[in-house]
Amino acid sequence: MILIAETVQKEKQRIEYMLSEYENRLIELPKGTLTETKNGDNVYYYLKYRVGKKVVSKYIPFDAYEKTQEEISQRKHIERMIKDLKEELKFANKALGVKK
Repeated sequence: MILIAETVQKEKQRIEYMLSEYENRLIELPKGTLTETKNGDNVYYYLKYRVGKKVVSKYIPFDAYEKTQEEISQRKHIERMIKDLKEELKFANKALGVKK
């Protein structure tokens, strides 16, 4: 029984470490949605996100569009991973008898 508790404790530590790493990575990635606006023959890209109740539009140059799109995709993936890790942490805490 002690071996199981030790294994769960190590897993909990791994989960907490991964949560910390993912949350630090989220700080570096842009949030929001990319939108496209056409003005005649020209296309302009904007990153739209909220700051409180206000929606902010930030112009994204054409050469930075793909990089920004990839970063937003990474952010969504990391957000899903964080959600899953929090569920695993709840399970590990329950298995160890930790109340939170």
